[in-house]
Amino acid sequence: MPTAAPRNEIPATLAELEEHTQDAWAAYSERLRDLTGRDYDEAESSAWETLQSQLRELDGLSAELLAPHG
Repeated sequence: MPTAAPRNEIPATLAELEEHTQDAWAAYSERLRDLTGRDYDEAESSAWETLQSQLRELDGLSAELLAPHG
């Protein structure tokens, strides 16, 4: 399963983090865009779990960016 931020593309700023968050939501939407009925129902659960995993990872990165360094 792909992650929200491949190790070579870890966001270095909050703006980049926001872009990755928007990309995760866009990917979720795209996975479901043309689906209806049972196809949508079956795909939505997996798409939602993937999105939530990506958002949790991004939240962790956000915490790292906001943490005091010193």
